[in-house]
Parts: sequence; structure tokens; C-alpha cells
Amino acid sequence: MNTPITLNNITITATEVRYQEQILTSEALDFLSALHQGFEHRRNELMQSRQLNRARIANGRDPKFLEETRNIREDASWQVAPIAPGLEDRRVEITGPIERKAAINALNSGANVWLADMEDACSPTWQNVIKNQVNLIRVLDNELDFTAPDGREYKLNTSDLQQLPTIVVRPRALHQPEKHLRVDGAPMSASLVDFGLHFFHNAKRLMAAGRGPYYYLPKLENHLEARLWNDVFNMAQDMLGIDRGTIRATVHIECITAAFEMEEILYELREHSSGLNAGRWDYIFSIIKNFRSRGPRFVFPDRDSVTMTAPFMRAYTEQLVRACHRRGATAIGGMSTFVPSRKDASINELNLAKVREDKAREAADGFDGSWVAHPDLVAVAREVYTEVLGENPNQISRTREDVQVSATALLDVAGLEGKITEQGIRDNIEIGIRYIESWLRGNGAVVLRNLMEDSATAEISRSQLWQWIHQSAITDEGEIVTRRWVQELAEETMDRMERFEGDRFESAMEIFEACALRDDFPTFMTRNAYLRYLDMPVPVLEMAG
Repeated sequence: MNTPITLNNITITATEVRYQEQILTSEALDFLSALHQGFEHRRNELMQSRQLNRARIANGRDPKFLEETRNIREDASWQVAPIAPGLEDRRVEITGPIERKAAINALNSGANVWLADMEDACSPTWQNVIKNQVNLIRVLDNELDFTAPDGREYKLNTSDLQQLPTIVVRPRALHQPEKHLRVDGAPMSASLVDFGLHFFHNAKRLMAAGRGPYYYLPKLENHLEARLWNDVFNMAQDMLGIDRGTIRATVHIECITAAFEMEEILYELREHSSGLNAGRWDYIFSIIKNFRSRGPRFVFPDRDSVTMTAPFMRAYTEQLVRACHRRGATAIGGMSTFVPSRKDASINELNLAKVREDKAREAADGFDGSWVAHPDLVAVAREVYTEVLGENPNQISRTREDVQVSATALLDVAGLEGKITEQGIRDNIEIGIRYIESWLRGNGAVVLRNLMEDSATAEISRSQLWQWIHQSAITDEGEIVTRRWVQELAEETMDRMERFEGDRFESAMEIFEACALRDDFPTFMTRNAYLRYLDMPVPVLEMAG
């Protein structure tokens, strides 16, 4: 049993992992402690406000554009900061976990930006929390390498940071705790831990290499949360003697409430803003979560049927482009989750056509770039965006004033094409259980059926099941979706699973049942799983990945 130790007012409860002492230095802990003391109380207040707002929506009050911030939206004079070095051209951004092989492949992919993900694609075991920070330092030291079990060696193509994709780090979201670092018995904010450690160790080195400390901010729900981050950035820069405005942040618009405050979010972060991203999968999850008990109007068909061509998704993306370009910020499109097959050319032909169509629609709508989940998709996305951008790094000058800003359009979820099918139920069950099982073993990004599944897509799967059960949804064959039926299908799925030594399927099933089959609805599945199940004692060994 690990004995907790307290350093600089922070108690470390985790079993020590290798390189931990290089990350949790006395100076770094002082830095984290200052951020905690400065912002934890305010963060908790904002999280309580989230709960109240969700309750209002559940009780029938639709989100709306705020009257008290009308002047921000109507004032055409303000702009965000000029584009920072390395963020001028973002036409292809590759995302993924910060384990060594994936990181090297991403950095060698030819993408413009690498989103180094500590959130949806990361299972936040203590080992991974430390490993992420170590690997990001190793990139700057040109010491990131990996040897596969078959002897293949992976290393960066160049040590010149300006020849690699610009690194943008995504810390965990504001609602997530870091249970292994505690102050006065309470867990610290995972957001501030991830951001603070990366900024403390890397900010000045990134600036010296001609880049900067750049971040993606996930799951913000309103402009007051953006204001919190802006104040965090100011304090962090002041503490290290770095000019304010050096940090740049791109905000994911992946919550329905944030879609009504896009310009306000840009305004709060304007000195530090580098744009917005259409986080499509979490956005769909957010709508299901917030409106799950509001009747049949908000009951979606099978997950695969909810596409970017749906009216409410079109409104969301077009209004995002308009908000960004009016203010001189870049608009980044959503994720293509397809992972090419090395065995089946027919799968690739069909899905690459879908990827090309998706990226062509985004570029035509005015987006400046988009995400891919696999290096093999970089060339496809680049070709599509270059057909629109040409030699221009972006199309910010296209302000999309033709787009009508409409609350009604953002909530136009009626009439979605597609049906609820038994196969869709089975797919959601299998994705949910398989993803959770892998996540419990420390893998936050999982390829299932040639699609990259992360916590966002798994959340859609379990929330759809919960909603279908509680709304007594009917399948295309006339079957009412009941708790008993879904439970039976889940047990069938478990019986078919190929088991192996050390698997976590039993725990995964417990989590799945708790989040999809009970009356209460946990706001985030992974938060509950993290607090109760994640992180068995880890020996002090060389860290895999």
C-alpha cells in the first residue's frame, strides 16, 4: 500500500511511477498549488452552476442567446489577438493520445497541428498522467522514440520543432478531478494539473523554438468558464515572467449551451484566443444529455444516422464559422474517426469517400481546417482543403455574414432521418462495454470496426440507450426499448466477448449498467469510472508507451 506524502501543501496519494520526480518537482508543485489556491473555489462555483442550468433545461427552459451580453455580439469592432506563430495554417490537425508510438506517428504525419490529447483519447491513470508530461518534454529534447515488440523502431523525422506539426495540448476538462493530488483532503482540478505541469515545464522552451504554449479547452459550457481560463492564463504567465497573450487557446464548442455563447467565449479569451472547434461527437452527446427527458422531439435515431447534414448540426457549424471569422479567429472542423484498414480495400474505398465528402462540406462552409484520427487521412484532408484554400493559410476573410444566427435553428432536431434499430442498440452496447474495458486498462483511444472510439463516442452510445429506455422508444420493427431487453442484449454481448488474462470486462459491465440502465444519469461516465475503478497499484517500472 502506498503511503501518501505531502510536498508544498499537495498530498500525493498514488503509487510512484518512473520519472514522477522529474515532473513533480518542488517548483512545479509550488506552481500547481498557487493555481489551486487562486481558482479552485471559483471552479467549484461554476460546476455548481452547470448543475442548476442542466436542471432548468430538463424542466423545459431552452438555452437562449443572453440578453446581458448582447452588446458583445452586436459590437463589430473587437477582434481576437493576431494569429500566433505556427497557427496560421491549420488545414489538417491530427489528434490522438500522447503515448510514444502514436505521438511519433502523428508528428511525422505531415499534419499542420498535432492535438496532444490528455482528455477524450486518454485514460487518466496516474501512469498516463505522468507519461503524458514526460513525452511532451521528450519531444522538445528530441528524445522521443519507441521500439515495437517486433523490433521496428520509431523516431521523429526531424529535431526542428518548426518542421513538425505545431503542438496544441488538450488538458482534461474542468469537471474532472485529479484524485492522486489533493489539497486539504480534496482532489485538485485535473484541468489545472494538466495545464499547469505542461506550461511550467515547456512554455519558455516552446517560445524559444519559435512556437508557444498552445491549448485546446474542452467541454466549456459558457463564457464565464472561458473567463476563468483567461484569468488562469494571466496568472500563469505572470508567475513565470511571460508576456500576457503568449498563451493561445482554441475552445471546443461541444456543449449545446456554449453554442449560444460562441462570440462571448471568444471575447473573454480574446487576448489568448486562437479560435473555436466544432467538437461534433461531444456536441451530440450534450444535446442528448441535456434534453434526455424532454419527450420524443429530442429522441435521436441510431448513432450513425445523426450526421453533419442534419439541420441542427448545419446551423451549429455555420454559426461557429461566422462567429470566428467576424472576430479574426480560425474555425476548425470536426473529427473524422475512420481508421483505414490495411486488409480490406473495399472498406477504405467507401469510407475515404465519406471522409472526402465531409471535409469538402466543411471547407465549402468556411472552415479553416479539420481533424483526422489517423496519419493515412492527412493527405486526403489536405487535398480537399487545399482545393478551397489554395496557397492561402486560411479563409478568415470569409465572414459568412449570410448565415442567420438563430436559436430556433440550433434546436431544430425534429425530423432526423434514420430509425432506431435492434442493431443500433447492439452496437451501442458493444461499443460502450468494449471502450470502457479498454479504458480501464489505460487505453483511451480504441479502434472498433475501423472507427476510432474515444470517451465522446462512448458517451453517445450509453446516453442513447438511457434515453431510449426512459422514453419508451420504438424500433423500426415495432419493439419497445425496455431496460430488461437492453439488459438481456448486454448479457448476450458479454457472453460473446473473447476474454483474456487481466481483462476488465466485469468492471466495464458494472460501469455500463450504472450509466445506461439505472434511473439516475451520471453526467459523465468516465468521471464516475475514474473515481471508483481506475488505477490499480502500479509498480515502479519503465512506462509502456
